[in-house]
Amino acid sequence: MAEFFGLLKNGNKPSLYAAITNTFIAIMKGVAFFFTGNVAMFAETMHSIGDAANQYFVFIGSALSKKAPTKQFPNGFGRLLNIVLLGAVLIVGIMAYETIVEGWHQMTQPVEAEGFIISVVVLSIAIILETFVLYKAGKEILHEAGVKGGAMAPLTTSFAHMDRAKPATKLVFMEDLVATAGGLLALIAVLIAHYTGFLAVEGAASIAIGLMMFYVVMKVFLENARGAIGETDEQMVNHIAHLLSEHPDVKDIRKLEVIKEGEFLHVETKVEVNPSLSVAEADELQDRIAEVLLSQPSVNDVVVSLDADDGVKHWTHVSKRPESMPPVTE
Repeated sequence: MAEFFGLLKNGNKPSLYAAITNTFIAIMKGVAFFFTGNVAMFAETMHSIGDAANQYFVFIGSALSKKAPTKQFPNGFGRLLNIVLLGAVLIVGIMAYETIVEGWHQMTQPVEAEGFIISVVVLSIAIILETFVLYKAGKEILHEAGVKGGAMAPLTTSFAHMDRAKPATKLVFMEDLVATAGGLLALIAVLIAHYTGFLAVEGAASIAIGLMMFYVVMKVFLENARGAIGETDEQMVNHIAHLLSEHPDVKDIRKLEVIKEGEFLHVETKVEVNPSLSVAEADELQDRIAEVLLSQPSVNDVVVSLDADDGVKHWTHVSKRPESMPPVTE
């Protein structure tokens, strides 16, 4: 138990902040729905419950994935996060289904809701809180991608760097982006229904929110299914290929693999070096190369093998260096 709580200290912080915030929002929306019966509010309540539960799972999964390798599991627990996320999206899927069904009922058999002021106030507070969580998640994406930006960068530039974010951070950002958009949609629907009497618009908003939730489910499921199987990080392969090619003692690259292990990367490479190196010199070079690779973002496991240069160029597909990943010298 002590080890479990120790691991929780290293859990993904944005997911914990988002989980706590969405718990508060879900309670607030649930109380509002109880007093108003507003279908759009029901949709938002389901959305927030799903987000909160999902993000608690993500936080715990990200913490457990950092557990050190054991004799039984020598490759570590990095992919545990992908497995947890695959299970967590099922919760969002169930909530999305219930949201769409309730929205369809409201469209086919419209019912006028009460407590207009309560709905507007609660949705407005929820939108503000969701935007704050979205901003924090966007800021974390920029940090993980090694990108600096202005005050609004977390809400603008972060979209271009989502692929460099950790799976948990990316999930929080996507969920809160949909939550913020869903909150705005629900608020607009409540206003239209109140001032025009077109009650079916609340059902349409509920269905739209449910479909957005399903989009997150599919996106997250596909990404983490690839991660659970073992996916290559192509951008990092390109970056590390640059590092090795520019190393003065590396003549060529025979093999280079960069596999995603949850939030971390496993790097395995075989490089060709001067065949005249002594055993001691080759051993020292191997350690230096491993040290350089371990200093790269998210890399926590490196296997470096050396081979004698045969004079034939094997690695030829090195593309342009990513601007967010400058070279690291020894």
